[in-house]
Amino acid sequence: MDRYTEQELLEAKRSIASTLGKCEKALLKLTPGKSQHTLTRRRIDAFRIALDLIDQALEE
Repeated sequence: MDRYTEQELLEAKRSIASTLGKCEKALLKLTPGKSQHTLTRRRIDAFRIALDLIDQALEE
């Protein structure tokens, strides 16, 4: 946690979790196989990775 303060990481986590929830809701309305569905699915995956990395940084 050398680069970011705990407060910065917690705020980023809150923001990413909020956006992740919105993407998950939007994904339900999108047609599988379409570009928007694929893009949203990839964003969800990226947000989940980001949250895991933030959790790891907070544990250090």
